[in-house]
Amino acid sequence: MTPFKFTKILHLKEHEKQKALHEYEEARSQFEEVAEKLYHFLKQKEDYEEQHKQQLQSGLAIQHIRSFQHFMSNLQRVIDHYQHLVMQARQHMELKQLKLVELNVEVKKYEKIKEKHDEIIATQMRIAEQKQMDDISIQQYCYRETR
Repeated sequence: MTPFKFTKILHLKEHEKQKALHEYEEARSQFEEVAEKLYHFLKQKEDYEEQHKQQLQSGLAIQHIRSFQHFMSNLQRVIDHYQHLVMQARQHMELKQLKLVELNVEVKKYEKIKEKHDEIIATQMRIAEQKQMDDISIQQYCYRETR
C-alpha cells in the first residue's frame, strides 16, 4: 500500500485554513465592535435630537440651542469617523472571508485527491485479495486432484 504523497501538503493547507478562519473570526469581531459603537452614537444622536425637539417646544435659551448645535456637529463628526471605520472593518472582514473560502477550496481539492487515492488503494487491495483467493482455490483444487 502506497502512502498518500500529498499528506504534508494537506496538513499544511488545513493549518493555513485554520489560521485564516481565526483571522476571519477576529476581523468579524472587530467589525461587530466598531459597528456597535457606531450604532451607539447614532442612537445617542437620535435620543438627543428627540430630547432637544421636546425642549424646543417648551422654549429654550439661544445659548442652549447653540451649544446643542455645537454638540451635534461634534457628534456627527464622531459618527462620520465611525462610519469610515465600519467600512474599513467590513472590507477587511470580507478580504479575510475571501481568503478563507479560497483556502477551504484548496483543502477540499486535496481531500478529494486523498479520497480517490484511498479508493484506488482499496480497489488494488481487493484485486490482490481476489487474486490470492484464486491462487489458494487453484492450489486446493490441484491438491485434491492429485490425491
